[in-house]
Amino acid sequence: MIDAVLERTGARFSVSATTRAPRSGEIDGRDYRFVDEDTFSDLVRSGGMLEWAEYGGYRYGTPRAPVLDLLDRGVHVVLDIENDGAHQVKQAYPMAVLVFLMPPSRDELERRLRSRGDTTDHDIERRLGVADEQILDARGYYDYLVVNGELETAISQVVSILQGPATSDEDSDAFRTAGDASTTRSDTE
Repeated sequence: MIDAVLERTGARFSVSATTRAPRSGEIDGRDYRFVDEDTFSDLVRSGGMLEWAEYGGYRYGTPRAPVLDLLDRGVHVVLDIENDGAHQVKQAYPMAVLVFLMPPSRDELERRLRSRGDTTDHDIERRLGVADEQILDARGYYDYLVVNGELETAISQVVSILQGPATSDEDSDAFRTAGDASTTRSDTE
């Protein structure tokens, strides 16, 4: 999904940092930036994270500098984040357009998780519980909800949403200023 959206829009993907270990086939710097707890904590404390949250017992976050660099150049940036992160991004950057990809059903989500073959039954149940909460809360965080049932239809819908004008330098400056304040607030909560 993300690769197709990036290809069709010219947007760039923001590689998240995480404290979890790489899965088979994942490459540091392409799939995630794999960091230890201390490094992650240092990034949060220094304002180096645009957003961050704990998910499934690990911390995930979006490094701020690469996103700002792309926005400064007028490029759309796609983040793969959960609801807490979406809320932080929207606080820091009210002009951000947030899209939530929903599974067509809980049964289909479970089928997709099982078909990956890299997740235990316990982790699948935990992820389904988290997904239930995320889906219930999504309307409060996102500008658009897109059902990822038929892949090509979902891709087309997301591409249509992102076809708006690229972020301007003025928007990037507002993002930088608001983002700095948001990081301070999230560090103290």
